[in-house]
Amino acid sequence: MKANPEVAATLGRFTPAREGDEAPKIIVLDDQPSNVRLLEQILARAGYQHVEGITDPAELPDRMATFEPDLILLDLHMPTMDGFAVLEALGVSLSADTYLPILVLTADMSAEAKRRALSLGAKDFLTKPFDVEEVLLRVGNMLETRRLHRQLKRDKLNLESMVRARTLDLEESYLETFQRLALAAEYRDDNTGQHIKRVGRMAAAIGRELGLDEPTVALLELAAGLHDIGKIGVPDSILLKPARLTAKEFEVVKQHTAIGSRILSGSRSPLLRMAEDIAVYHHERWDGEGYAGIAGPQVPLVARITSVADTYDALTNKRPYKDPWPVERALEEIASVRGSQFDPDPVDAFFHVRERLEQVPMGGIAS
Repeated sequence: MKANPEVAATLGRFTPAREGDEAPKIIVLDDQPSNVRLLEQILARAGYQHVEGITDPAELPDRMATFEPDLILLDLHMPTMDGFAVLEALGVSLSADTYLPILVLTADMSAEAKRRALSLGAKDFLTKPFDVEEVLLRVGNMLETRRLHRQLKRDKLNLESMVRARTLDLEESYLETFQRLALAAEYRDDNTGQHIKRVGRMAAAIGRELGLDEPTVALLELAAGLHDIGKIGVPDSILLKPARLTAKEFEVVKQHTAIGSRILSGSRSPLLRMAEDIAVYHHERWDGEGYAGIAGPQVPLVARITSVADTYDALTNKRPYKDPWPVERALEEIASVRGSQFDPDPVDAFFHVRERLEQVPMGGIAS
C-alpha cells in the first residue's frame, strides 16, 4: 500500500495543498465500506487530510452542501442508486461554471459504461482492484485540474474587476473633461460657477421624488450639470448682452442645444448619452412651443426634469441681462406655466422637494 520513492517523486507536483491554497477536500462514495476504508487509508498516507467516506448515495447532497468537495470518487455500480444516477443528479445541481471533477470507481471497463459515464460528467476512471500508484496519480491529476480551473476563474474575475476599474477611470476622466468645459461655458454668464451644481442637485431631487432608481438619479445629477455645455459656442457679445436679445441674436443662442449635442454625441457612456438628451431637449416645452417643437412625453423625462430645475435657478440668480427674482415670484411663475411650458409631474415634484433641498448647504449633497 506504500508508494515507492520514484512514484513519490512523481507525485511531488500533486501534493495535497500548494502554498497559499486550501487543502483539497475529497468525498469517496462507494456502497462497500471496505473500499471506502481502503481509499481513505491510501489518501491519508499520501497526506490528504480532508477525506470523507460515504456508503449511502442519499447522504451525498447534504455532504456536498457542508463539505464542499474538490473531488468525488464515485462507485459506478451500487444497489439503491447507481453511479449513473448520481452523475445525472450532480449534473442538474451544479452550476454551469462549476468544475467539480468526478473520478469513477468501477470494475466494469466496457466501452458502453465508459461512454455513458463520460457523457454524464465523469472525468476519469479507477479500476478495481485499486492500484495505489494509479489512485494517487489520477487523484493528483484531477485535483491539479481543479486547482488550475479555480485559478483561471479567479484570474478572470480579477481581470473583469480591473477592466471595470479602468472603465470607471476613463468615465471619470471623460466626465471631468466635460464638466470643466461646462464650467468654462457657465462662468461666462454666472461668475460663481455654481449654476451647474445647483441644477444638478435640484434635478436629482426631482428625479428621486418621481421614483427614479438611485443609479439613474446619480447619473441625472451629473448629466443635468452639462445641460448648457453648448453655450461655449455662443459669442460673448450675445451671451453677455445686458439687454433684451434681438430675434436674430436669440436664434444664435438657441444653437447652444445643437452645439451641445455635437459635443456630447456618439458616446457609449450612459452618462454622456443622458447628458446629450438633456442638452438637446431641455428647452422643449410640454405644449410643443419650445426650440424644436417637440411636445409632451416625446421629450425625454430627464430633460423635462432639468428644464424645471434650470428655469428656477436662472430666475432666482443674477444674469447679465437681469437681476435675481424673489423666490416667491419665481415659484408663482413656475406654477403658472405648469402644464404648458412644463410637464406637471416634475413641477409637482419640484414643489415637494424645493424647500427641503434649499435648507442643505451646497456641500451637503455630492455634486
